[in-house]
Amino acid sequence: MRFARLLLCLAVWALCGSAKPTERKERVVREAPLSTREHDDAQSFDYDHDAFLGADEAKSFDQLTPEESKERLGKIVGKIDEDGDGFVTVEELKAWIKFAQKRWIYEDVERQWKGHDLNEDGLVSWEEYKNATYGYIL
Repeated sequence: MRFARLLLCLAVWALCGSAKPTERKERVVREAPLSTREHDDAQSFDYDHDAFLGADEAKSFDQLTPEESKERLGKIVGKIDEDGDGFVTVEELKAWIKFAQKRWIYEDVERQWKGHDLNEDGLVSWEEYKNATYGYIL
């Protein structure tokens, strides 16, 4: 009887051991990087420009002289500094980031809508959605 129990325990242990997943999954969810550029402040600040301004806006800064770039960044900082005290607080920076994200989302929705509303009647029919999304596959 003891031998049967021991054999049963070994069988269960072997079964449980083989049932473990073979692929180890990471527990940390990684978000998309803020820029595709290398993050090395000793070489350049391109990564920081993309992260702070957004890739499209950062490209427009690439065309500016350092003086023009400083002037435009100064105007942006003036907008971030809501109370006008000459300093940007954490709360002001958070508010600016939320504003910039919402603006990008609304602009993206507008672009998406225009891309799906093929007959430009202000409505997106199922046919328009299928054609814009899947093309002629269906």
